[in-house]
Amino acid sequence: MQLYFKKYGTEGKIILILHGLFGMSDNWHNIARKLSETNTAYTLDLRNHGQSPHSPIMNYSVMADDVWDFMNDEKISEAIVIGHSMGGKTAMAFANKYPEKTEKLIVVDIAPKAYKPGHIIYFDAMKSINFKASGRKEIEDQLAKNITNQSEMLFLLKNLYRKENGEYGLKLNLEAIEANYEAIIAEVILDKPTSIPTLFIKGEKSNYIIDADFKAITQNYLNISFATVANAGHWVHAENPEGFLAVVNEFLSQN
Repeated sequence: MQLYFKKYGTEGKIILILHGLFGMSDNWHNIARKLSETNTAYTLDLRNHGQSPHSPIMNYSVMADDVWDFMNDEKISEAIVIGHSMGGKTAMAFANKYPEKTEKLIVVDIAPKAYKPGHIIYFDAMKSINFKASGRKEIEDQLAKNITNQSEMLFLLKNLYRKENGEYGLKLNLEAIEANYEAIIAEVILDKPTSIPTLFIKGEKSNYIIDADFKAITQNYLNISFATVANAGHWVHAENPEGFLAVVNEFLSQN
């Protein structure tokens, strides 16, 4: 599968950035732009998201293969891989399957464990949209019946686009994502421990990584660092971009 991507910069190390569930490459524009001051950064739309192709198959093995295909197409031999949430699990699966392609690994606010279903409200909200609405405000009002957090609302609305016939649609493949949701929240199975330099970043206000997860993480990642970004929840890079970039750049500067 040929993933849609954006490229920032032409110098330094190659960095690949993988977004989370319901996200897209645009969510990482500001971070990629800053990282491209000294590196070459690529933001990818994962399958069934953004402008990448749709598929009824969606699991971390095929998503890791998608990243490998992208690197092969772009003639990238090795890269630093940053992944947030679902993208973090994709990054872990990629590093496990293709360690020779992974120079460093940065996992943002996710553990390799299985998670309980926590996105049903978003599926229901997006399925309730009247795509023949007169405008975005009408759709926003519809979503507001289920989504009360304004930041979450704006995040979901980034998936909205207008078709040539005037009706609205979603960029993401909601049906396939929902059908494969169990695979998305499932544990990432690692074949063996890795010595790839790895950084796990946690948002101070997030509970996606808890104390009980650290033992399992350190058993699988032998060359590991941890960082907590203050004043940030699950969307660490958006809620405290300066703090996020500080810990990323410090890790990248290490040999």
